[in-house]
Amino acid sequence: MDNTQLYPLKFEPIYQYRIWGGRRLNNLLDKPLPPHDPIGEAWILSDRDDHPSKVTNGKLKGKTITELFALSPEKMMGKHSAKFKRFPLLLKFLDCQQVLSVQVHPSDGLKKYIPKGENGKTEAWVVLETGRDAKIYAGLKPGTTKQSLKAALDKNEVADDLASFKPKVGDSVLIEAGTVHTLGDVVVFEVQENSDVTYRLYDWDRIDEKTGKPRDLQVPEALACIDFDKVDIGPVIPVVKSNEPVLRELVIENEHFCLWRLTGEYPFMVGKDKTPRVLVCIDGEGEVEYNSELYHLAKGEVMLLPATTGACPFVPIGEVILLELALPEM
Repeated sequence: MDNTQLYPLKFEPIYQYRIWGGRRLNNLLDKPLPPHDPIGEAWILSDRDDHPSKVTNGKLKGKTITELFALSPEKMMGKHSAKFKRFPLLLKFLDCQQVLSVQVHPSDGLKKYIPKGENGKTEAWVVLETGRDAKIYAGLKPGTTKQSLKAALDKNEVADDLASFKPKVGDSVLIEAGTVHTLGDVVVFEVQENSDVTYRLYDWDRIDEKTGKPRDLQVPEALACIDFDKVDIGPVIPVVKSNEPVLRELVIENEHFCLWRLTGEYPFMVGKDKTPRVLVCIDGEGEVEYNSELYHLAKGEVMLLPATTGACPFVPIGEVILLELALPEM
């Protein structure tokens, strides 16, 4: 019998070197960045074999999410426990100091291009900070074909075929699998399917200083995974669900995840019975109340509410902006 007592769980961020990264995650997270290297990603909730997130609070401190999932799948996942063998979402903060490679992720149906144990990758971004040269490329320009894109690749003119816009703080963008995309000079929160399958189409002819070589491209695979109907992608228009006691906006809803943004200074409810929820604080701070105990959540921190915690009050300390993530209803 599993006697594990779960509670609102916080996790340590996992920093990742990236050629295009910077140092701006210092402004968002308390954990110091590794010295010198450009840090492009902080994995804030990861159930990956190579980088599992570790609990930082309470009696389960030091346990990984992978261990908890194996020990208490029903308590962690509730009604979703039979469907998933690991936590199905991967959450990150990205510091895109330079523009990323032009890339595409396969859809779940393209089994030929998905390694064993992986799946496709739909993702979404919420813009947290922008620089002077901030730009998001999302989708192709209308009328782009495989032939015209190949010709642009041959001439190093891929950017001419990409739809783009200048983002502002608060913008949200849905990047469905098959969408050609990249972004630069922004800090964003990212939620995605728990997958690490990326095919690079173009990398701006740059050299990785650590290796002295260009990074590998996967042009044939990328071309095979592109959905040429995904064109001219812009920011999502959030849907306001309520104004009291908190502004509750539905930002993204698809078959992989749902994302709400909650803004306010008065207590409100988070979580839901028999299903896990994830909270990400992107501004301010507050406390989750569970079993007569308070669990503090500050800017840049993530908290997993296991299915057994159900709905809980959240008490802001001043104004707070939370992202709340859920799996689609079954």
